[in-house]
Amino acid sequence: MHRAAASGLLSLSVLLGLSACSLFGSDAPKPKPLAPVEATMAGRVVWTARIGAVDFPMAVATAGERFTVADSSGVVTALRANDGAELWRTSVGEKLSAGVGSDGRYAAVVTRNQELVVLDGGQVIWRKALPSPVHTSPLVAGERVFVQGVDRAVQAFDVLDGRKLWDMRRPGDALLLAHPGALLPYKDTLVVGQGPRLAGVDPLRGTLRWEVNLANPRGTNEVERLADVVGPLVRVGDFICGRAFQSAVGCVNATRGNLVWNRQSAGAVGVGADAEAVVGVDALSRISAWRTTNGESLWTSEDYQYRQMTAPLMQGKTAVVGDFEGVVHFLDRNTGKPQLRVQAGSSPLVSQPVLSGNTILVVAKDGGLHALRTE
Repeated sequence: MHRAAASGLLSLSVLLGLSACSLFGSDAPKPKPLAPVEATMAGRVVWTARIGAVDFPMAVATAGERFTVADSSGVVTALRANDGAELWRTSVGEKLSAGVGSDGRYAAVVTRNQELVVLDGGQVIWRKALPSPVHTSPLVAGERVFVQGVDRAVQAFDVLDGRKLWDMRRPGDALLLAHPGALLPYKDTLVVGQGPRLAGVDPLRGTLRWEVNLANPRGTNEVERLADVVGPLVRVGDFICGRAFQSAVGCVNATRGNLVWNRQSAGAVGVGADAEAVVGVDALSRISAWRTTNGESLWTSEDYQYRQMTAPLMQGKTAVVGDFEGVVHFLDRNTGKPQLRVQAGSSPLVSQPVLSGNTILVVAKDGGLHALRTE
C-alpha cells in the first residue's frame, strides 16, 4: 500500500478507536432501558449452533437453503437453514480479517496475512496473495470471486483456478475507512462502493459503466469529509440503497446510474430496505425510516439509543434488528412500533440479521448462531 494511504488508514483506525471509547467506554451514556413490549406477533429461536468467536463485523452468506459463516480463527461452516444441520466445516489455517462470501457451492474468505482462500464444498482449492488488507467479505458470483481492499481497489479472480481476471484501481480518496465496504451484484453489473460513490462495473472486464455520489462530503479536513460507502447494500428492484459513513442514506437507480435521493444520517452500518421503506440505524442507535421511492421521512424511534444496534433486515412488513445484549427486535416497518422482542443469547450481535426462506439468522460475538422464525 502507498505510504500516505497506509498512514491515513492508521490515523483513521486510531480515530475510530477513540470514538468508540467515547461512545461506549466507562463515561459513555447508558444504553436506554427497554420498555415492555406487548407482542403483536409470535416468534422464537428454532435452533442454535456455535462457531468460534467473531471479532469483525460479520457477514453471513446465504444461497439456496443454506447459511455459510466464518469465525475469526479461520473456521468456515455451512449449515442447512431449516434445522441448522452442519453440512461441512473447514479451517483455512489462519485468522480472518473479514466475513465469508458464497454462492452456495464456492466460499471465499481473506486472512489477516492478506491471502484470498477459496473453498469448493468445504475443501480448499486455491489461495492467492493480495496487495492490501481486506475488511469486506468477498463476493462470489458468476464463477468469479470479487475482492475489495481497504484502498477500495477491486480485483476479480476465476473461481475455478484463482486466475486474476482484472484489477480496477481508481485514483484514491485521501482517506478511506478501515471498515467493511460494499459489493453487490445487479443483473450484469457489479455495484461497488468507492469513497462516497457507488460505481457500476462491468464484471467481465472491470471497466466503469457509471458512478454516482451517494453523499457529498463537506468539512475542513479529511476526517470531516470522510463519507465512505459502507455495507451492506440492498437491492430493491432497480434501486440500490445504502449508507455513506456518518453522512447520508440514499438510493440510486442502477439501470440509469443516477441518484434517486439521499438524506443526511450520521451512521456507520448499512441499511435494510424493501419497496416501501429504507430503514437505517444512526451512530446513537436511533432507528429511522424513509420512503424508498423518494426519501420522504416516515418515522424515527429513539427507544434504542446507545444499544449498538446492527444493520436492519426487512422481512415482510417488519424491520428486524439486533443489539448488544443479544436481543432481536421486530419493528413495524410503517410506524417503527415494536411488534416482538426475542432474546438470542447474551452476547452482542455482530451481524445484520439474514434471511433464508422463513428462517432469520443472527450471529453473536461469542460465536453463537441463533435462528429465529416468526408466525
